[in-house]
Amino acid sequence: MNDRRQIMGTYKSISDWHHFRLRLFLEGILTGIFAGLVISLFRWGLTVAEEWRVEFYKELVERDWSSTAMWFVALLFIGVVLYKLTRFEPMAAGSGIPQVKGALLGLIKMRWFHVMWVKLTAGIIGIGAGLSLGREGPSIQLGAVAAQGVSRLLGRTRMEERYLVTSGASAGLAAAFNAPLAGVIFALEELHRNFSIMVLLPSMAAAMTATVISRALFGRDTVFDIPDLQLLPLQHYGIVILVALVAGLAGVVFNKGLLNIGRFYGLPIFKTQLHKISFALLLAGVLGFFLPEVLGGANNLNNQLAKTPVTLQMLLLFLAGKYLFTIISYGCGVPGGFFLPMLVIGALTGSICANLLVSLGFIEAVYAANIVVIAMTALFSSSVRAPITGTVLIMEMTASYQQLLTLAIAAMVAFVIAELFHSKPIYEELLNRMLQKDRPAHKTLEQRNVVEISLCSGSPIANKLIKDIKWPHNTLLVDIKRGEEQITPTGDTRLLAGDFIYVFTENEYIEELQAMASGEE
Repeated sequence: MNDRRQIMGTYKSISDWHHFRLRLFLEGILTGIFAGLVISLFRWGLTVAEEWRVEFYKELVERDWSSTAMWFVALLFIGVVLYKLTRFEPMAAGSGIPQVKGALLGLIKMRWFHVMWVKLTAGIIGIGAGLSLGREGPSIQLGAVAAQGVSRLLGRTRMEERYLVTSGASAGLAAAFNAPLAGVIFALEELHRNFSIMVLLPSMAAAMTATVISRALFGRDTVFDIPDLQLLPLQHYGIVILVALVAGLAGVVFNKGLLNIGRFYGLPIFKTQLHKISFALLLAGVLGFFLPEVLGGANNLNNQLAKTPVTLQMLLLFLAGKYLFTIISYGCGVPGGFFLPMLVIGALTGSICANLLVSLGFIEAVYAANIVVIAMTALFSSSVRAPITGTVLIMEMTASYQQLLTLAIAAMVAFVIAELFHSKPIYEELLNRMLQKDRPAHKTLEQRNVVEISLCSGSPIANKLIKDIKWPHNTLLVDIKRGEEQITPTGDTRLLAGDFIYVFTENEYIEELQAMASGEE
C-alpha cells in the first residue's frame, strides 16, 4: 500500500511540471532557512570552542603539573561522552557525506532529528577538544537531515525528499564555507550526479538562502584570508602542472592513509572504540603543548602561512603532523569530517612547493600564494574526484576569481593523476566500506523508491525501445521527460540521450540503473 501511495504521489507531482518546479523552489528556500540556522549554530559553537581551546592551552603551559593531569583526565571523560553519543546514533559518526550519498541511493536510513542533535553536540565537543576534524562534512550532513526534516513534516514523497536532501546538502556546504556556488556544484557533481532543473532549482534556492543567513550572522569574510593573489603569467603554467602533479600525488597518499587507518586501530591495544577515541584525544592533549597549530580544522594555519614566513623545516613538520593527526582523528570514528583538514594539507603541500620553487629561482616570491591555492585545488580534486567543485570552491574560499584557468588546469591534472594511480574517490569508497561492514544495520526500511535518472550520450540504453532493454528485477518506468515534453512510456517508446526517466525500483538497483544510463557499466 505504501508503494502504491508513493507511485501515485510521485506521478501526481511529475504530471504537472510547472507547479512541481515552483513547489521545489519554495521548499528549497524553506530548507535553506532551516539548514542555514542549524549550521550557523554549529559554526558558532565551534568558533567558541576553538577560541576557548587556544586560550586554555596558553594558560595551561604556565600552570603546574596537576592542572595538566586534570586536563588529561577531562579528555578521557570527553572520550566517554563522544563514545556514548556515537553509540546512540551511529549515522552521526564520521564526516557524514558518505551517509548522505547512501541516503540518496536509498541504501541508508537516517533518523534526521537524532542525527542532527548528535552531530551538533559531538562535533562541537570533539573538534573543540582538538581533534583534527572539520565542520564542512558535518555541515553537509546537517543540511541534509534538516532537509529530510522539512520533507517529513510536509509529508513529501521519497522522490521529492531526494531532491530536498540534495538541496540541504548544498545549503550545508554553502553556509559552512560561505561558498554558495560550490555548495550547488558539490551537491550536483558529487552527491546527486544529475544536473536536471529539478535538482538544480531547489539546490540553488537552498544554497543562496543559507548563505544569506550565514553572512548575516558571520559576515562576508572568506574562510581563507590569502591577500595579494596575483595573476600568474603564462610562462609559469608549466609550474602549475608540476605543482598539480605533486598535490595530486599527495591526494592519493591522503586517501590511502585515510582508508588504511583501520589497520593501525586494529592493533590489540584498541579493544573497543572507546580506546580509539581516548587515544586520539590524549594525542590531541600532547599536541596542544608541542604542535597546537595542527589541532582542530586549522584554517587559521592557512591564514598564518599566507601572512608570516615559515621555514621549510616547520612546513614539513606541520604537514606531517596535520596529515597523521587527521587520519588518526577521523579513524577513531567520532562525528567530524576531513574536508577542511584536507584543504589545509593541500595548502601546506603548496607552501612547501612554493618555498622550494622560490629558493631555486623558478618563480618570484610574489607568486607563492598562487602556488598554495593551486595545490589546494589539486589535492581536493585528486582525493574527492570532483574537479569542478574543487575549482569553484577554492575560488570562493579565497576570493581568487581571476585564478579560474590555473585552478581548472590544476584540478584536471590532479584528476588524471588519481586515475593513473587507480585511487578511488574517497567518499564513494568510504560509503562502500560502510555498507560492506554492516549492511543489515545500514539498510533502509524503505526498500523501493522513484528516482530520476539522466540518459547520457553513449549510454547502452539510449536509442533503444523500452521493451528491448533488460531492466533490473521489479523495476517500473513511470515517466519520461524530454525537454519540456512529457512522455508516457510504452514498450515501443524509444529512449534518447538527454531524456530524464523516472523509474520505480528497489534501492539496491539504483546504482545499476545509473550506470546503465551513463554508459559506465
